Amino acid sequence: MVGTRQFDEDALLEAALETFWQNGFTATSMIDVAEATGVQRGSLYNAYGDKERLFLLAFERYSIRFLDFVRQALVDPDPVVALTTLFKGVVANMTEGAPSRGCLTTRTAIELPLAGKAIEARVKQLIEDLTALIRDALSTPAARRQLSCDPAMAADLVVTFTRGLAVMERVFHNPLHLDKMSKQFVRVLLPDAKARRSR
Repeated sequence: MVGTRQFDEDALLEAALETFWQNGFTATSMIDVAEATGVQRGSLYNAYGDKERLFLLAFERYSIRFLDFVRQALVDPDPVVALTTLFKGVVANMTEGAPSRGCLTTRTAIELPLAGKAIEARVKQLIEDLTALIRDALSTPAARRQLSCDPAMAADLVVTFTRGLAVMERVFHNPLHLDKMSKQFVRVLLPDAKARRSR
């Protein structure tokens, strides 16, 4: 049948995602994707048009998974537990693999001047969605009583801190150090939590 793709698209996007994650958007060529997926370059171009389109599809898959993880991490009503769970997952995600693959969002954000407007818009959307989830989780009465600032500012700080973690992971490749910094950040953001537990 004309137009039918002769490959497993789910497997292809998964392999493409891992390739972009390890190498970054600009450093990944369609030759790299072809080698990783086992699909010829011609077939990739026929199916997706260009590298940007393929990246956006792979990044969409990544975004859905990441936001699902964030929702689950923030389910606990205790903001200390919720943020601790979030940071543990973030650190585990970026230190996975050999060599560790880092944070795809931050890696892509750094490359935005070379990546194009469509990718820039998608990265911004993911950051906005992430910020909204954290803000909502920190807007409960229990969280408000413990925060050192309002929930909107706290959410911005958490997102900014996770970007900093991504950079530090690239420099030091030390998950234990990242965990230590994350725990201290939670203490600074929620200074009243310890006092409430001691009552």
